[in-house]
Amino acid sequence: MATVAAGTFTVVTSEMLPVGLLTPISGSLYVSEGTAGLTLTVTGLIAALSAPLVTAAVGRLDRRLVLCSLMVLLAAANVLAAWSPGFAVMMAARVLVGVGLGGVWSLAGGLGVRLVPAAAVGPATSLIFSGVAVASVVGVPAGAYIGELVGWRAAFLVVAGLALLVTAAMAVLLPPLPAEEAVALGGVLRLVGNGRVATGLAVVFLLVTGHFAAYTYVRPILEDLSGVGPSMIGALLLAYGVAGIAGNFAAGARVGRRLRGTVLVIGATLAGSLLLVPLLGLSVAGAAVLLVVWGLAYGGVSVSTQTWLGLAAPRAREGATSLFVAVFNGAIALGAFTGGRMVDGFGTRSVLWLGGALALGALAVTLLGRVPATHTAAAPQSPPRALDSPTVSGRCLDS
Repeated sequence: MATVAAGTFTVVTSEMLPVGLLTPISGSLYVSEGTAGLTLTVTGLIAALSAPLVTAAVGRLDRRLVLCSLMVLLAAANVLAAWSPGFAVMMAARVLVGVGLGGVWSLAGGLGVRLVPAAAVGPATSLIFSGVAVASVVGVPAGAYIGELVGWRAAFLVVAGLALLVTAAMAVLLPPLPAEEAVALGGVLRLVGNGRVATGLAVVFLLVTGHFAAYTYVRPILEDLSGVGPSMIGALLLAYGVAGIAGNFAAGARVGRRLRGTVLVIGATLAGSLLLVPLLGLSVAGAAVLLVVWGLAYGGVSVSTQTWLGLAAPRAREGATSLFVAVFNGAIALGAFTGGRMVDGFGTRSVLWLGGALALGALAVTLLGRVPATHTAAAPQSPPRALDSPTVSGRCLDS
């Protein structure tokens, strides 16, 4: 499980790395900060497209082999980003990061149930998704620190080396993982007809779009609104990430019993922390407190919404996970893109209002939409079925 968590850590660190380096990247490549934010947008967009496509394309290939191949691709993409002589090459590198991210995340997210006994699936899924939270603790702040010390390009090279180490660990430590099910693209898309799946995807879209509309530009926000100097950015992002880890495991401990309540608490806390930054985050101390609350709330998003999708489609885990990853990363892309346009046009405060409003929208959807019953979390799993079978398009999709 730790190896899979290391994989999610590496892919999310690769995706998020520009967040802590946005200012030096924009200066080095001669683009605005809003344009530099496209490095996150394109990665999220490609990951959204590649998640269901890669899952369908690999067919019945051993998942260990596929994960290792995607990690090698990720390493190569980060080397290309480090070398980038101009913004066009950087964007090409970020496209490759998106392919690796979408594939690794869509496959890794459903492995918890295959690697541990049924009673431990919830904690195992939390451990896999702790890689996402730890990427905020170690990955993004470490990238910011490395950027301050030896330049932003070195940060991408470090992550490339990490991807190769994780590849070796996966090859040695993971057992063979033959495909459980034939994941046809048409069957994946039919899962959207499940009301509980559709509601969960809507919640993911609103929470993640709102978060990344603001978080992509957290460095300019801290610098412009709160007066935080460059030397303090890494420390504040570290505090955010530590809170994110706590939020991940706190949500993982509760979500199997109180799914709706957990998501409501996450949405309300996220909305409050974003909306209060322009009012109470105008000093370093105020910004630090709100950033910790923000991290605590967002840290629980991945594990709670992934659990939602798993409960909504228990017989089509890989398909549901690929949709989850597609929507999640599409939301990252949209949030980063919309936030960039608003930062360039209306200033940094505007993205905080937008993020808070979208989090409130997620609250409404969670209250009014269809939520899967949590008692099925410990139920025995039925034998997997092909996603393009008539059974899955009928009874299984409504389970």
